[in-house]
Amino acid sequence: YVTQLALDFRNTFKKDVVIDLFCYRRRGHNEADEPAATQPIMYQVIRKHPTTREIYAKKLVAEGLVTPEQTKAMENEYRRLLDNGEHVVKSLVKEPNTELFVDWKPYLGHKWTDHARTGVSLKTIQRLGKKLDELPEGLVVQRQVAKILEDRNKMTQGAMPINWGYAEIMAYATLLNEGFDVRLTGEDVGRGTFSHRHAVIHNQKDGSEYIPLKKLIKDDKPSVEIWDSLLSEMGVLGFEYGYATTNPKALVIWEAQFGDFANCAQVVIDQFISSGEHKWGRLCGLTMLLPHGYEGQGAEHSSARLERFLQLCADHNIQVCVPTTPAQIFHLLRRQVKRPIRKPLVVMSPKSLLRHKDAVSTLEELAEGSFQTVIPEVDAQVDPKKVTRAILCSGKVYYELAEKRRQEERWDTAIIRIEQLYPFPEKALADALSPYKKLKDAVWCQEEPMNQGAWYCSQHHMRAVLADTHPKLYLKYAGRPASAAPACGYTHLHVEEQTRLVNEAFEV
Repeated sequence: YVTQLALDFRNTFKKDVVIDLFCYRRRGHNEADEPAATQPIMYQVIRKHPTTREIYAKKLVAEGLVTPEQTKAMENEYRRLLDNGEHVVKSLVKEPNTELFVDWKPYLGHKWTDHARTGVSLKTIQRLGKKLDELPEGLVVQRQVAKILEDRNKMTQGAMPINWGYAEIMAYATLLNEGFDVRLTGEDVGRGTFSHRHAVIHNQKDGSEYIPLKKLIKDDKPSVEIWDSLLSEMGVLGFEYGYATTNPKALVIWEAQFGDFANCAQVVIDQFISSGEHKWGRLCGLTMLLPHGYEGQGAEHSSARLERFLQLCADHNIQVCVPTTPAQIFHLLRRQVKRPIRKPLVVMSPKSLLRHKDAVSTLEELAEGSFQTVIPEVDAQVDPKKVTRAILCSGKVYYELAEKRRQEERWDTAIIRIEQLYPFPEKALADALSPYKKLKDAVWCQEEPMNQGAWYCSQHHMRAVLADTHPKLYLKYAGRPASAAPACGYTHLHVEEQTRLVNEAFEV
């Protein structure tokens, strides 16, 4: 009655209703719990108070609708049905709409594989890029955004190296072109926290929104959805997990404003994303983009807590990747839906690399390549016959290591990037190390403190590979010392720490 009254009021007057429902619990939390132990006076009153059934039965008897014998018979019949495991009420649930059913059979029983054909022909990329570059009449674009779009036009033509924003947008465009849905949510996902994406363009004249990717769909198929969400990581990530478990043919992405903020949704990560398949057999292809990297912004704006995700890894339950080039993110996002595997993907996405002069790719790398779980040494000046030191790393620290090597001409050092930390690519790492027959030192370099980052959970994987390729070598550590906080909050100290760990990688 109360619920119906509230609904009628809301529908009539278009006002919200709050139901203040006062109730009590007659028994404890479970069969063994005795609530009187902590609330003796209340439970003295409750035990003397008639049950809801008794009150209602007495009312019906008083009104002459039933007899006391009938109420007892009803109770006995109800208990009989319960004892026999039969239904006690008729089902009020209608048969579900079969149009909403999803066939997950094509995604079941596949063994893990890193391989997938993710390249897209140059002709297709340029056709889609040209279509995205065409803006409608009357759209007034903000000055900095106009420059970004102008550069993307040059990238499509091959006149400029492609950056992160272009590669990301092209990943979405090519997937839409192949019939996959694309969905992005997050607190600043349309623009991107660091203004690199601009998947949604805001008309400076009237505030209207324009989404270029929607030019690639017809009759709303496939769909593209881009939603700037409310400031609730818990609520939004939980919803996106549920969405991803019902649509295997979609690239579903949740992006944290900073990767650090994902800890506000730790329950969703622990109880659903990392263990849902193991507990319930529910597949999920959700992708999490977590901006990560040490740039002096302090303890709450530097770390996506990589170590926590790696600690959750087992049984091929999730994927943890740290891409360092635009081509890598292009192939990684496409791989997520092109393979017949549906596993959550956790991406330590960059911040400063979004505009780094060396963090660029070519159109040919999108057309011909695939996601590399390990990127071996790429500098032609490094002669494998003269290499005596190998530095292993992940993320943006690679570019700082490469710059120091260039400045000091340390061509006796090879730098190898591990782009996928789980499932760990043992063979790919072994292949990257095998050319160096004269190795004397092997070092893992990271920005995070020693008790955090990949060192915390992945050093045994790296040491196992080294034991096969170079049995006499022991993997050394170069990075920040163990710390209670992920990063310092003082810029001068940050620079000092960063310089020290990069130097250590060449000296330790």
